[in-house]
Amino acid sequence: MTNFVDELRWRGMLHDIMPNAEDKLNEGMCSGYIGFDPTADSLHVGHLTQIMTLIHFQHAGHKPFALVGGATGMVGDPSGKSAERNLLNEETLAANLEGIKKQLKQFLIFSDEGNGAVMVNNADWFKNFSFLDFIRDVGKHITVNYMMAKDSVKKRLEGDTGMSFTEFSYQLVQGYDFYYLWKNYNCTIQMGGSDQWGNIVTGTELIRRKDSGTAYGMTTQLIKKSDGTKFGKTESGAIWLNPEKTSPYKFYQFWLNATDADAKMWIRIFTMMGKEELEKLEAEHDAAPHLRILQKALATDITIRTHSEAALETALKTSEFLFGNGALSFLEGLSHAHVLEIFEGVPQFAVNREELATGIDVATLLAEKTAVFPSKGEVKKTIQGGGLSINKEKVAEIGTLYATANLIDNQYIIVQKGKKNYFLLIAE
Repeated sequence: MTNFVDELRWRGMLHDIMPNAEDKLNEGMCSGYIGFDPTADSLHVGHLTQIMTLIHFQHAGHKPFALVGGATGMVGDPSGKSAERNLLNEETLAANLEGIKKQLKQFLIFSDEGNGAVMVNNADWFKNFSFLDFIRDVGKHITVNYMMAKDSVKKRLEGDTGMSFTEFSYQLVQGYDFYYLWKNYNCTIQMGGSDQWGNIVTGTELIRRKDSGTAYGMTTQLIKKSDGTKFGKTESGAIWLNPEKTSPYKFYQFWLNATDADAKMWIRIFTMMGKEELEKLEAEHDAAPHLRILQKALATDITIRTHSEAALETALKTSEFLFGNGALSFLEGLSHAHVLEIFEGVPQFAVNREELATGIDVATLLAEKTAVFPSKGEVKKTIQGGGLSINKEKVAEIGTLYATANLIDNQYIIVQKGKKNYFLLIAE
């Protein structure tokens, strides 16, 4: 056993913890849980703080429970929300639950023995729980005054949209989750982000009022970027853990592009590196910030943990290809969607495959069949200046022909004008 709370504390993750919770955790192995909301078929990097909390919990010798909200996903948590969200149908919910289960198994050691992680779905205990039974056995223990005092409720009631009874009841439903896990699995602590404090406390109150039991709550910091903007969001949307939604290359680049201030904070939160190792890395980084030592260590660690070493290798090869002298061959093993994501933001042009079969000279290809250049004269001028490469090879002659034999993976031609201007030609 190691001190789980101390671990979170020095990493800058701890936000709130109930009195005596740390003492309870230091007595021996405890069971604790975190809930994951199945609003999509993949978790995103915003969930990583809670995943890392469970990893540290298990690493400290405790037994982690990951609760996927098959029931609560049909209600909707109002915490931190300004408006009521759309409710999910059962088919969508089932697909989302499967996606999340698969991802959590990448991070936690699931086993029936010792402190092996356990996955539970609250639909299992709610599906046969009638409304009348619920308001009789649960609702009578928590007053409306108590529920109205919660920040998540007050903010919504003060706003223009109000709050439905469905969302108002959410804290009772989540509170019963805690009660059920406490009663049936001896889960004595619930963890979550700081926006979940009200829901967690409701669970401990229900346990106390219903069965005179004792349970604890703990929350972690909500992660923001150093400039105050939301963590995990980019111009193109969320950074997902599913490689089909966010390629390992794009995932790797998200961490690599962190500012120095963010990298120093995130490497403590999102890796398992120890204090001494991190302090050594920070010193090396501060001595040569241009080498981006912290960013590279962070991006490498979390890409392997989330995906695999093979996925990291693909991400590195993609980076080397776009920003260095990497080979083209690795593109042949990628899906079309993955290739398009790699070249996201790069101008793309369709080329007629039948015309390519007989060959097209480079000037015609780039100035007439596509709009890479405004004129053949510009193509000639760039070739003479040594500034045009196709498929990573310099073009030396204006009359050079390109045909289907030049297609990468029988589909792509990659044009590079100067050092950083790329264009993707796609044979159709």
